[in-house]
Amino acid sequence: MKNIQREDIKLISRHSNMTEPEVGRLLKETVYNDKEMWQKFLRQFFIILGVGFATTGIIFFFAYNWADLHKFAKIGLTEVLITATTIIALLPKINQNTRNIILTGSTFLVGVLFAVFGQIYQTGANAYDFFLAWTLFIALWVAISNFAPLWLLFIVLINTTFILYTQQVAKDWDELLIVTIIFCINVIILISTFLLQNLKKVPVIPMWFTHILTLGCAVIATLGMMIVIFDEYKSLSIIFTILILTTYAIGIWHGLNSKNIFYLSVIPFSIISIISALLINFSTDGGMFLFVSLFVIGSVTMVIMNIINLQKKWKK
Repeated sequence: MKNIQREDIKLISRHSNMTEPEVGRLLKETVYNDKEMWQKFLRQFFIILGVGFATTGIIFFFAYNWADLHKFAKIGLTEVLITATTIIALLPKINQNTRNIILTGSTFLVGVLFAVFGQIYQTGANAYDFFLAWTLFIALWVAISNFAPLWLLFIVLINTTFILYTQQVAKDWDELLIVTIIFCINVIILISTFLLQNLKKVPVIPMWFTHILTLGCAVIATLGMMIVIFDEYKSLSIIFTILILTTYAIGIWHGLNSKNIFYLSVIPFSIISIISALLINFSTDGGMFLFVSLFVIGSVTMVIMNIINLQKKWKK
């Protein structure tokens, strides 16, 4: 009963003989947040805030007292903090959300440990080595906890590691090839979340998590198409364009099928940006800029109108 949405209650009340008090009671029981839910939210919010401030304080502590601390004290303090937070996260009396939040704080401390180690011994390693080690050493925690914010951090680390690798080691890689690989990595992760959720292999994935992944994929796709448009012709351009068109078609189909406005908003706005860049590539005179401005205004208006019409249609 808790999965019922506000729109469902409106639809039921419109086509049934439910009285206004009954509708109000149903909204209060299934939609509105009660005192207990607000207490739960505030408790988790302050735990997240506390862990975040504690981690930030540790980082600033090392930054301020760096010259006065012995190298063994620097590494030892960080290791003790990681061990202590991990042990606290394993205590049986702590609920699952609090445990995951504390474990997320521990993953940040792992990054602090590798940063401290690199500064002390001046390993001379590239920046991507730091992020690669950070990513590998928290992979087990990410898999076990199955916590969406921790997964988001893990995905950010994967992307950062790959980008830094291409900048510091694989310097001769083509720019469009790099964007294509990054796009494929994030799209595969996004599609995997939908497949795992449909197969009921994982708990319910928060909507904000998939939306952030989708937005990231759209930004990468838009930047990649900018490279295709403004750079000279490359053989990979056709492959990347086909990949983007296919992915966008699947995204629009999923948005219509799931009745999710987010996908039907992000993808059209990305397409508008790509078409605008294509028009500017043809000409950069004042008339073209005026035409592009009118095109953006008109196309955005059409997208908004279509979204409003779809919402009305779905409600009926």
